[in-house]
Amino acid sequence: MRIAVTYEDGLVFQHFGKTKEFKIYEVDGNEIENCELITTDGEGHEALAPLLSEYDIDVVICGGLGEGAKNALAEEGIHVISGATGDANQAVKDFLSGNLTSEGVNCDHHKDGGCGSDEGCSCGSDDGCGCGSDEGCGGCGGGCGGCMDPKSRPIIFEGPNAGKVVSVHYTGTLDDGTKFDSSYDRNEPLQFVCGTGMMIAGFDKAVVEMTVGETKEIHLLPEEAYGERDPKAILKVEQSEIPGSEKLSIGDHIVLSNSYGQRFPVVVSEKDDTMITFDANHELAGKALNFKIELVSIED
Repeated sequence: MRIAVTYEDGLVFQHFGKTKEFKIYEVDGNEIENCELITTDGEGHEALAPLLSEYDIDVVICGGLGEGAKNALAEEGIHVISGATGDANQAVKDFLSGNLTSEGVNCDHHKDGGCGSDEGCSCGSDDGCGCGSDEGCGGCGGGCGGCMDPKSRPIIFEGPNAGKVVSVHYTGTLDDGTKFDSSYDRNEPLQFVCGTGMMIAGFDKAVVEMTVGETKEIHLLPEEAYGERDPKAILKVEQSEIPGSEKLSIGDHIVLSNSYGQRFPVVVSEKDDTMITFDANHELAGKALNFKIELVSIED
């Protein structure tokens, strides 16, 4: 697997569309075998996707990401982990250990889809909350509040905040108290268009009724969050069909390709002498979730 990280002075560069360098990591199993730096040669935003494809990149780790860049990377079959900060090497290690959370589309200023703003990014999502997945941060369900006109979004959940751009801080925990995500840890609130289905249903329904400064605690059943686990998402194959699978261990995160060439993340769940089993379910599927939400601001 080949991982590209937006890079500057040893750190994860925070704006995908404006990065001048990528650090490329060659990974075998969970071990980093080789690294190299490449320059973008003035390319930016969506144009970076074909550049990365030329380097056979499987996964991109970055800070801020816009809708257009996300779509361009998806077309090239490149899996994205956004919202990463700090040391680039550590970000890759965290991804390989399953401890890196993706925020999906999280650009809240840049209007053309790439995350090129000088003002920073908050958090949105691809399709859901990702705690170690590509589907967004705790509570996200798709899209980015500040990267689009809120009036263009249909209202799904009615309430005082429906159709408005809201900023919230939150902490998400499981019923056993385990914290799976928190905007406080990133020191940056989550921003989205409320009531329009950009978040998981239970999260969106809670925020649509809140007032600025209010803190609310909610408990969500799986059907209000990421649904039940799908047995069809469990893939059991012979190791001989996947070169290099003999080096994988249970718990390893890798990216597979389907018959259409589309790539998707999986976790090794079982393995014996001849067979290996991959789980493509969302990490939080089938789990009840708890959120403590603080409404920071509302923009009409």
